[in-house]
Amino acid sequence: MNRRNVLSVSAATVLGLAMMPGSAVSQQKTLKEQLVGNWTFVSSIDTNRDGTKTDRFGPNAKGLVMFDASGRFSFLISRANIAKVAVNNVNQGTAEENKAVVQGMIAYFGTWSVDEASKTLTTNIEAGSFPNLNGGSQKRNITSLTADELKYTNPSTTTGTSSDVVWRRAK
Repeated sequence: MNRRNVLSVSAATVLGLAMMPGSAVSQQKTLKEQLVGNWTFVSSIDTNRDGTKTDRFGPNAKGLVMFDASGRFSFLISRANIAKVAVNNVNQGTAEENKAVVQGMIAYFGTWSVDEASKTLTTNIEAGSFPNLNGGSQKRNITSLTADELKYTNPSTTTGTSSDVVWRRAK
């Protein structure tokens, strides 16, 4: 082989190695790394056992989930139309007012982890607005994750349904 061919083959080899998919794959973030940050609530559609669908939190619901890199999280979703308590004192709501608050929101915090292979997000709940969850774990199946949007399915919600949930990265 002459010198010119050797240089051409060497240059092509170097260029080929630089463009190999392996280098791009090694730079891709893990699911855990992609989830870290703040996400605002977009929607949650529950599917009942009979197949009917409902929007538990209604139009214009608000929410935020925060995942930090050390494995801690905080979660809140609230209906937009929860009426204010008449006496403006958190300790003096009527039974009806308190019921509306409890049914109109869910909040909890704890630790989180991800199973990269199964694309499963697990939350371990330390405390929250529905005490039956305290000390337990919940699993969510991540169905889609981009830089700006997180979609998952919660196969077993606190109301006995499955739920398809969408979050948008907070700006």
